[in-house]
Amino acid sequence: MNASRSTGPSGLQFTHPFLAVVLGGGFTGMLTAAALSGYADVIVVERERLPRTPALPTDLPQARHAHLLSADGARAVESLLPGVTERWLAEGARALPLPSGASAAAPQGRSTRRPAKCLIACSRDLLDRVVREQVPALDGIGVLDATEAEGLTGTAEHITGVRIRDTVTGRVRRLDADLVVDATGRHSTTPDRLVQLGLPAVAEERADPGIVSATRIFRAPPGAPNYPVITARSAPEEHAGHGRTATLVPIEGGRWLVTLTGAGSDRPSEHADRFVPFARRIPQCVIGDLIADAEPLSEVHLTRDTASRLRRYEQLLPWPTGFVALGGAVAAFTPDYGQGLSIAAHSALALRQALRRRGLDAPGFARTVQQSLARIAQAPWTDATGRPLPAAAAGARPSAAGRFVRGAVNGVLGTTLGRSPVCRAYVDVVKPAARFARPSASVPLPAAAPAARRKPADH
Repeated sequence: MNASRSTGPSGLQFTHPFLAVVLGGGFTGMLTAAALSGYADVIVVERERLPRTPALPTDLPQARHAHLLSADGARAVESLLPGVTERWLAEGARALPLPSGASAAAPQGRSTRRPAKCLIACSRDLLDRVVREQVPALDGIGVLDATEAEGLTGTAEHITGVRIRDTVTGRVRRLDADLVVDATGRHSTTPDRLVQLGLPAVAEERADPGIVSATRIFRAPPGAPNYPVITARSAPEEHAGHGRTATLVPIEGGRWLVTLTGAGSDRPSEHADRFVPFARRIPQCVIGDLIADAEPLSEVHLTRDTASRLRRYEQLLPWPTGFVALGGAVAAFTPDYGQGLSIAAHSALALRQALRRRGLDAPGFARTVQQSLARIAQAPWTDATGRPLPAAAAGARPSAAGRFVRGAVNGVLGTTLGRSPVCRAYVDVVKPAARFARPSASVPLPAAAPAARRKPADH
């Protein structure tokens, strides 16, 4: 059959010589599909049925803790999905610049001045929804939702596809692919699936300070539509080495999203009547007072699984061709760190850059990509956990993307962590969307699709 006229299981008209399957239809999975667009036909496999309409503000289906997308992360997303930032802002997201004088920790204890950086502030629902609406419209991308990946097919040396099951009908089938990408996040089952194919267990680093996160949404009071982002932390030495934190993020729809964290005996509760008192116990913090009389729009959402995990796929030998894991499936961080979105964006961009430079069928393509993703995670992991990785494991120097993420984190948290109690407000100066729509000079433009090759079949 002519590949340009064949049809895949998602109704996708095959027009490219390669087929890639992306496991996970969340933020990371959709960005991964965008990175692959133009180089392969892409089928996104998502276990849940994706919403056909926006989620109601009081009926949010996922964990909704505070998320702030850094300017570096937004530029990475923008390079994959031109116009996405303008759409976020048009639907109520806000661009909040950090103070230009914010200092950040530097190597050897030095301090450095960083230029002004910005944050995209909105709900996670808005971030995901805009991306989810934009990606399937790209060339050669189809989505199979309500479909679960049951296992990988192939051998320890070469992954050839995935077994999928329709969660409604129960039908199981095999989907062959040139590349399978795991973008299922921190609860990825890939390590077990690789063992089933005969590979050794994947080494894993884990740091679990026992942090509990609690989030509630409030209606912003009249007269406070342009309130800034506020974050505060009590001194770590006062509370078993972690400290109590509170973050207030103004989100679309005239709402405030407030996330509290704590550890050990000093952690937030799912009980609504304890939410405000917990925030008020943070010294020099105004968040508790601000929300005391605000109308709550949701229940308290509590998350206890907040450990930071780093899976060392780059150490696995042999690494199978035809398979890559990225985003939270490789490195998942505690909510306090707050840069999972940016790391996912830079990881997807690294995949795009590898496709542009080498092509999907280049020898050792998957292993080269996996090693570059390890370098992206190196600096953020060290900053988030205080545990440096051996230089030989992930490269002697973090990648440019890893340094970008480190800079964004230090810019936000550098003046709040490990010091006396402090409450910071970020001045709200909304910039035109064009300010964020300009990719950095280091972001390559998409190249032409690779040369033709065989089309994998759907069985």
